[in-house]
Amino acid sequence: MSDTAPAVPSPPASPLAVGAELPVQRYPLTRADLVRYAGASGDRNPIHWSERTALAVGLPGVIAHGMLTLALAARAVATWTRDAEVLELGSKFTAPVVVPDDDEGVVVEVRGFVKDVAEGRASLALEVTCGGQKVLGQPKAVVRV
Repeated sequence: MSDTAPAVPSPPASPLAVGAELPVQRYPLTRADLVRYAGASGDRNPIHWSERTALAVGLPGVIAHGMLTLALAARAVATWTRDAEVLELGSKFTAPVVVPDDDEGVVVEVRGFVKDVAEGRASLALEVTCGGQKVLGQPKAVVRV
């Protein structure tokens, strides 16, 4: 038996360095996910589950909830920052995420870029796309570091 304590690994360096490009996060969405989100959020608007209704109001098909799309961006931020406290999160909803009625659905991709780290805060610029199209305008997050 050794008299020395085992070495405790030091935590990895923070990836939140100014100018860093954060790893792309990909989140699949299916119609089943939309139904589950509708139940959890209370937003049961039929444009999020009924093709007939979505088309009747001029949409290209059933669309994901805007707040679900923003929540996926928040999930990426949590992944990158090891669940750091989010001080600010915002965006504009600029394009719908159309979710087909199949087993594959679509994939929402979230990219992040560290814009600033100062005074215990990190500012992140985000890019949220689906099928190569930006679906959130000017998404950003500020976390405590």
